[in-house]
Amino acid sequence: MADSTLLIWFEFSICALLIGIAGTKLARYADVIADKTGLSGSWIGLILLATVTSLPELVTGISSLTLIDAPDIAVGGVLGSCVFNLAILIVLDFLVRGESIYRRASQSHILSAGLGVVLIGFVGLSVLLADKTATFSIAHIGAYTPIIILFYIIAMRVLFVHEHEHEHEHEHEQVKASVAKVTDRYPEVTLRRASAYYALAALVVVAAGIYLPFVGERLADVMGWHQTFVGTLFIAGVTSLPELAVTIAALRIGALDMAIANLLGSNLFNIIVLAIDDLIYLNGPLLTYVSPLHAFSAMSAVVMSGVVIIGLVYRPKIPMFASVGWISLSLFTLYLLNTYVLFLHGE
Repeated sequence: MADSTLLIWFEFSICALLIGIAGTKLARYADVIADKTGLSGSWIGLILLATVTSLPELVTGISSLTLIDAPDIAVGGVLGSCVFNLAILIVLDFLVRGESIYRRASQSHILSAGLGVVLIGFVGLSVLLADKTATFSIAHIGAYTPIIILFYIIAMRVLFVHEHEHEHEHEHEQVKASVAKVTDRYPEVTLRRASAYYALAALVVVAAGIYLPFVGERLADVMGWHQTFVGTLFIAGVTSLPELAVTIAALRIGALDMAIANLLGSNLFNIIVLAIDDLIYLNGPLLTYVSPLHAFSAMSAVVMSGVVIIGLVYRPKIPMFASVGWISLSLFTLYLLNTYVLFLHGE
């Protein structure tokens, strides 16, 4: 029994290592491709980056539903990733010395955080009302999926218009300058070479993402944990490693706003992953087959997003402990609370 447990944890660690390393390379070469094709700093470049860092969530969700029929792992991975992405802001706040990241960051992030509140909150309500709204489903697709897709398109349009209106502001110029630094770091990398490495890294992420739900299911069985808890904490943590890598990389080149935008933008894209999962799950509306406790993860992400918005508006000056302020402490507390509730009451 002990040997079996160690083997499962070893397999889980290998999946995490592969996704972490390949996800980092994937994001790096996506940025090189964007730069070589003239997309760096543009709307298309930002979409490419958000899609790349959310690829593990997409692959893992599809694998969970089509290969092992584990909807709780799929939904837990998506909503848990939203919570985890917001928790990465704690790491960001710790790494930035001198003053709070919320004082340095552009207030334009309030818009993407607010859109995330609406979209994630709608998913949370849909989880709670899944049984009552099942009669409004379209074939095997929940009525919430077309709404999610429509709102996501509207949100992207709103963010595009907002970015276009503020493209000449000082913050935007700083992002452009920061992206230019990335180009100077890879002058020897050709577009063909970057594309080949990008494809190779994507294959590794896809392979590890396909296998990860199998490991997660066995981990839940051997440890006596609920799939809701495993999906939300462990699977989501592993699939969010690319976001963590991109965030730290962006911070190293001085692109704080890019780092924050990546996290908030990834949360929006994660909800689209949930809609895609619903489209491919043929047993019926996806949210009717999952634990209602996923609504708690959604509400945790909503409250954490609200805390981030408060930080961006209030812009605290002095950190409480070292470089970590009360905003980060609040996010950390909410993350721990979400984990504790799912561990005790997961189904």
